[in-house]
Amino acid sequence: MQLKFKPKKRLLTRMFLTSLSIIALVGFGLAWMINILHAQNSYNEETAQLIAEIPKVAAELKEHDLIPETSEWLDENNTPERYVIASCDADFRQVWTSSLAVDKGLFDTCERFNEIRNDSPPYYLNLADEKGYFIYLLAVEIAGNKYNLLVMKDAENLEAELDKFSRLTYIRLAMVLALALVLLISAGYWGMRPLVRMRSELESVNNGKSKSLSQDYPVELEGVTQALNQLLVQSSAQQDRYQNAMNDLAHSLKTRLAAVHAITDDINLDKHSASEKIMEQVSQMDLLVKYQLKRAMLGRKGLKQEQTLVAPLVNQLSQMLFKVYRDKQVMFEAHIPIEHVFPGDKGDLMELCGNLMENAFKLCISQVRVSASYNDHGEFLLIVEDDGQGVDDSIKQKIIQRGVRADTQKAGQGIGLAVCHEIVTSYGGKLEIENSDLEGAKFIITIPI
Repeated sequence: MQLKFKPKKRLLTRMFLTSLSIIALVGFGLAWMINILHAQNSYNEETAQLIAEIPKVAAELKEHDLIPETSEWLDENNTPERYVIASCDADFRQVWTSSLAVDKGLFDTCERFNEIRNDSPPYYLNLADEKGYFIYLLAVEIAGNKYNLLVMKDAENLEAELDKFSRLTYIRLAMVLALALVLLISAGYWGMRPLVRMRSELESVNNGKSKSLSQDYPVELEGVTQALNQLLVQSSAQQDRYQNAMNDLAHSLKTRLAAVHAITDDINLDKHSASEKIMEQVSQMDLLVKYQLKRAMLGRKGLKQEQTLVAPLVNQLSQMLFKVYRDKQVMFEAHIPIEHVFPGDKGDLMELCGNLMENAFKLCISQVRVSASYNDHGEFLLIVEDDGQGVDDSIKQKIIQRGVRADTQKAGQGIGLAVCHEIVTSYGGKLEIENSDLEGAKFIITIPI
């Protein structure tokens, strides 16, 4: 049995390798350019030095009767120093060779140089004596005569100097790369510290020691931490909703089971009447179970941002409520532009509108009005009004609590407004209760977009 080891993917490793590769590429490119520039600079310096020694070169040309005697400036430069020189015509055919070049057998220097003269200096050739030379081209005019002089210098010493310079350049480059690696490691671990802290805080949340992530993260991680905190808040709210829904369901079922026991114990009811009442309670229990399961799933506004058209849903709910409350002859108004959208899930909007509109239809005298708009702060507004008795100021904050009802004369569980408040809170909005100009209650829902 072979054990296969698969290394884990590490973000730091990728970052280090990529960054170091880029630095190395740029570094070696710069080192290569520096070496070329150094070689060209050395060539130019040597060329300048040779130009300065033109009188000595001219003296050697004079010695071979190539320059007529026209001045005394050659006499003082008539030194025994000799150069390895070849003189070329305009087509770079060798027309004269110095004595040192003759001794070395360098009779084809001009022709060989012509092959490389269009390249960038320094010019390097292996000549007839099997040695390497750096070639220096001097296009000069001496005593009215133009000369293309090729001065040859043994490349051994200069190559040694260039090799030494290259080694020092690459040693310095290696030191820079080593320092860059240290800085990269430091920067990487320093840059990853917020992620390590985030992991630690998430573990703390998972262990129940905290409820959210802290806020002082770098700008690049603010969106992530805000989304995670939003998700944690919604998860906690969802858990609370499940718990509340189960508690309400247990309480409601307990009440109806007690009613069933009372019906079965009532000796004044015949079998048919008792069966009808029991089936009525069973039907209510079935509706309660479905309702509580549905409510337990509300407000799940996750990381996905959804939008729901408001007008079609309000129209659908109003048609249903007209049938339920057909005896009241309710006058319904909807002031909702067709393009307006609710910044959330369709189920959430249906529950909000359903609860508020049902309460309005139930408690109104004859008029209900629903409107939706956007305010100057970039928030979505949903307003439901009626012309009923309204809500007393003393209980406006209480009726959004679970189990508290404004009207105890009509049937209800006292949880509709609490559900609306939970949904609005999960979106970071607010639910306000005011007096309507219809002389009834006015429920205002504000949700940030």
